Amino acid sequence: MRLFIAFDVSKEAKEHILEVQKQLTDAKLTLTKSFHLTLKFLGEVTPAKAEEIKNKLKTVQFKPFKAHLNGTGVFPNENYVRVVWIGIEPADVICELQKKIDDALGSKEKDFKPHITLARVKFSDKQFAEKIKKLKVEPVSFEVKEFKLIESKLESEGPEYTDVAKYPAKSL
Repeated sequence: MRLFIAFDVSKEAKEHILEVQKQLTDAKLTLTKSFHLTLKFLGEVTPAKAEEIKNKLKTVQFKPFKAHLNGTGVFPNENYVRVVWIGIEPADVICELQKKIDDALGSKEKDFKPHITLARVKFSDKQFAEKIKKLKVEPVSFEVKEFKLIESKLESEGPEYTDVAKYPAKSL
């Protein structure tokens, strides 16, 4: 099974993200249909390993927190745009949660940046990168009360997501 760990954004945040996404033009894009913040991509794991991961994630403790959308950016860089994203704040709180997940799983994510993917780019030019900078993102807020272990099945219409387990926040 192909797994990742993420948290969802609110309905209001998703609606705003869709509005921002509609402004993406002048490039060959694959638009993202589902919006979540991926805390860790695990890839292919066996069912036995998935059970082990589920149990390890139960040890992760975090307080609920308020997050908000914040600006746009690209990966890997403006000269070679392959992914367009919206940032999520507070980065320090999200990075702390991500580190707790890494610690529980005994692994380390490199260069983690809290973001939600808007689109994958097949081709772009300099003007496209400049347009990304001008996209208007409202700081829509939402509460993060849980993270999830999610299975991703790649289908011809795009990935199909199924929640495997949920991990609620706890008042510490």
